[in-house]
Amino acid sequence: MIMEKNTRVALYTRVSTEDQAKEGFSLTAQLERLRSYCEARDWTIAGEYVDDGYSGRSVKRPAYQRMMAELDKWDVLLVMKMDRIHRNSRNFMEMMDTLRKNNKEFVSMTESLDTSTAMGRFVVDIIQRIAQLESEQIGERVYYGMEQKAQTPIEHLDPDRGEYLGFGHPYGYDYSNGKLKVNPDEARVVKKIYDMYYNGYTIPKIVSYLNKSGIPTKKGRKWADNTVAKILKNPLYCGYIKWNGILKKGRHDRIIEPNQFNFIQKRLSNRARRGKKIPIILGDNK
Repeated sequence: MIMEKNTRVALYTRVSTEDQAKEGFSLTAQLERLRSYCEARDWTIAGEYVDDGYSGRSVKRPAYQRMMAELDKWDVLLVMKMDRIHRNSRNFMEMMDTLRKNNKEFVSMTESLDTSTAMGRFVVDIIQRIAQLESEQIGERVYYGMEQKAQTPIEHLDPDRGEYLGFGHPYGYDYSNGKLKVNPDEARVVKKIYDMYYNGYTIPKIVSYLNKSGIPTKKGRKWADNTVAKILKNPLYCGYIKWNGILKKGRHDRIIEPNQFNFIQKRLSNRARRGKKIPIILGDNK
């Protein structure tokens, strides 16, 4: 996009209590400088979006959300400094992807960053690579921490901290602070799924029963074959924790007895295609 006269511009300003105290970035001062910048370039101010008292580390800011929802009203997003819009490189790059897809430009006044120029696009590319590196390093640290946790005997883990090794909230349980607590309503559904399969129902028939009964998944959606299959194969329901090939007993209450789980794993294994192996959990009924 060529930055011509009368280009429609969205002015974004933000200040947190911490910023105000440390750097003196008042909202009034930011707006005045941005308005002057637009006047000097003959740009038309299409909207002013002001977030007072919000951190730049989160995108949950009312004015920011409203501005991004009103993309059709402006062509260029103008800020005084890059950290006024985001203090998190990943959030910044997600915003830049959105702007690029909608043919919008970004200008940081004091840093002379203008994505309509080759140099501006080069700088954004460098920022993107830094964000990618940051994301990969975080992932490596998380993986290492989970592996160490999985290898630590349950009795050596802090009882006040959870031992659950997984992502999201597993159906049948409520999840808080790393700990799992049985959700009674969902647990009854888990037992029904196991009982039906134990008694010879196929997975598609179980899915049909759940959907016809109006029973939603954890996310309020309809059931699918793979969703039910994952529940039937997950040792979590008989009191075990499994991560990356490591299996151990957990502290959470089990919903399914190990002998029923083992029986179902054998049946799943017999029905599996291409010789896929289904893990069998050995346990007692205590």
